[in-house]
Amino acid sequence: MFAAERRQLILEMVRANGAVSLRELARVVQTSEVTVRRDVRALEAEGLLDRRHGGAVLPGGFTRESGFPQKSHLATAEKTAIADLAAGLVEEGEAIVVGAGTTTQELARRLARVPGLTVVTNSLLVAQALAHANRVEVVMTGGTLRGSNYALVGSGAEQSLQGLRVSKAFLSGSGLTAERGLSTSNMLSASVDRALVQAAAEVVVLADHTKLGTDTMFQTVPTDLITRLVTDDPPPHDDRAATELQALADQGVQIAVTGANGSPGGEQGPTARRAPLPGPRRGHAPLRSAGLGEPAAGPERGRVADLRRR
Repeated sequence: MFAAERRQLILEMVRANGAVSLRELARVVQTSEVTVRRDVRALEAEGLLDRRHGGAVLPGGFTRESGFPQKSHLATAEKTAIADLAAGLVEEGEAIVVGAGTTTQELARRLARVPGLTVVTNSLLVAQALAHANRVEVVMTGGTLRGSNYALVGSGAEQSLQGLRVSKAFLSGSGLTAERGLSTSNMLSASVDRALVQAAAEVVVLADHTKLGTDTMFQTVPTDLITRLVTDDPPPHDDRAATELQALADQGVQIAVTGANGSPGGEQGPTARRAPLPGPRRGHAPLRSAGLGEPAAGPERGRVADLRRR
């Protein structure tokens, strides 16, 4: 395929999806990520798209938010592996909250197998994934339906979360940086996510490598409130992602990384290693959820980062 044809195809994919990872672009145009990165730079120089960490977005991507149909086709293998790894953090009989997003939807599909689980969510997609799980209780917030991501938002959603206490919150977002934490492009979604965070003893962020180093308009979870990040292994040449992961680890965030080729990672792979981090910035005393399941996890374990050798 000639460069002009390849770049036109890349541009069409970004226009159709709003944002596409370099991995996905390379797969579709059947070339290397190095070549795709060069094409993306050329298209950016022409003002046709913007480069973002690990991918490309339409111009103005700082404020633009893709809808569910577009997001559901982005980094699908990475999201599946992240969901597999994150599901291992949930124990039988726990009460948790799960926010809206395509990655959290993948997580919900796996949580259907956890007996005695109570899941509080503002996402219709999460609730649908758990609707036929006879051993899982689903509690939905109130609120106004936001059709672009099938989530309940607004004052009704936030008020329904007042007085709630659960062990863990699982959240996704549009971007994640060590400096600012998790962020999203929509004010209403950000406000509900902040309410979900307030209800949980621990906060687990699910974010694939394309979101690392990306900052969007509205902060949802500052870095010092993120207990753990579950992400995929960035490409070897993606120095920015590796730098961002190390910066997050330096701030005390536990980092669990899936294995190569989208397989669950953490400590399982032969190339995984554990790096010591500074002591805890915060502690969560054991507490009981407000009528929604068993007591939360006990005293916080020492923080470690599961970072892969490069």
